[in-house]
Amino acid sequence: MDAQDTRDTAARLRAICDELSERFLERADVVRTLVVTLLAGQHSLLLGPPGTAKSELARELTGRIDGAAYWEILLSKFTAPTRMFGPIDVAALARGEYRQIYEGRATTAHVAFIDEIFKCSTAALNETLGFLNERIYHPESGGEPIRCPLIGAITASNELPAGEDTAAIYDRLLVRIEVGYLADPSNFAALVRSAVDRPVARKRTTVGLAALRHAVTEAVPAVDVPDPVVDAVCTLRAALRRRELVASDRRWRQAVGLLQASAHLDGRRAVAVTDLSVLTHVLWNAPAERPAVEREVLLVVNPDAGEALDLADGIDEVEAQLDAMAGQSREALSEWVIKKAHNKLATAGRRLEELRAEAASAGRSTAAIDRITGRQRAVRARVLTEALGVDASMVQDRL
Repeated sequence: MDAQDTRDTAARLRAICDELSERFLERADVVRTLVVTLLAGQHSLLLGPPGTAKSELARELTGRIDGAAYWEILLSKFTAPTRMFGPIDVAALARGEYRQIYEGRATTAHVAFIDEIFKCSTAALNETLGFLNERIYHPESGGEPIRCPLIGAITASNELPAGEDTAAIYDRLLVRIEVGYLADPSNFAALVRSAVDRPVARKRTTVGLAALRHAVTEAVPAVDVPDPVVDAVCTLRAALRRRELVASDRRWRQAVGLLQASAHLDGRRAVAVTDLSVLTHVLWNAPAERPAVEREVLLVVNPDAGEALDLADGIDEVEAQLDAMAGQSREALSEWVIKKAHNKLATAGRRLEELRAEAASAGRSTAAIDRITGRQRAVRARVLTEALGVDASMVQDRL
């Protein structure tokens, strides 16, 4: 493929990100991170409660790859390896031959979605690890391992692994993305309306399998990683170690591919410090560690982002106060909004807009500031609907 083809592939992937972000509310960062992970040839985990559109999002994204063999499975403690990688050919067995049917199974898949990944059975554990790590499967009858054409897998779970066995799978999932319920009441109102609105034809951009493979194997690895980016990664590692947040050397090395994939998705030939934003989803083990990781990443990506982080803390305080006032009278809630909440949230919103403009003009990433802004809008919408009784369907017009 020539340079124009490579640019076209990146443009198509960006269009897919835009289309899915419009369809899946409050999921723009999730969508982009999944695409970057796929471009890097890595696997991702969507971690969150049931009913957060994890499966639908994974299917919609993987369905945009023309010509790709897709495989999906919902695991349980009783899932046998043959159900995942190829059942026994009964007709051949009747003739005295022992062989498996691989078509339509993980063994032949280019992209995969594995739901409830941590319910993987003990019997299937080693083969699942081999499939994810080395892209190989060892046939039941023995013989040479089968090389699988897998580019990347999206996995999902409602909970973290409970045992050492499945913890080995968790360790191999480079990207971990928390997915929660909709936070903004206006977005929730839009979700409710979508249940009764007539479906509308949506634009559906796709990318060819060959083009994606070329991007993963040729274009992304060719993206340059300049010395200032290496220095920034070293600075981030030192900052996290001071907080006793330690990632393995293997995880750091694999993360470089994510940085290259992020730059390629944006149409750049070299990684920039702004690409480190994706590491927010890489360098934590427990969800409780994610806010600290996000803070340190943001401080490296945008050195003057301390103010945005302080604003985020203030926004969290307002939401905590709102939760604490549950059950109080409408008069008490209204007084609290007028005297405290409204001014604090409005001031935070205006300052976040200024910080975003400053970051954008300086060529710095605005991703984290955008997330904090989304948080401010969601909390303000909660205040309007829960404390003042404003109709949720009208909130969007008031923000």
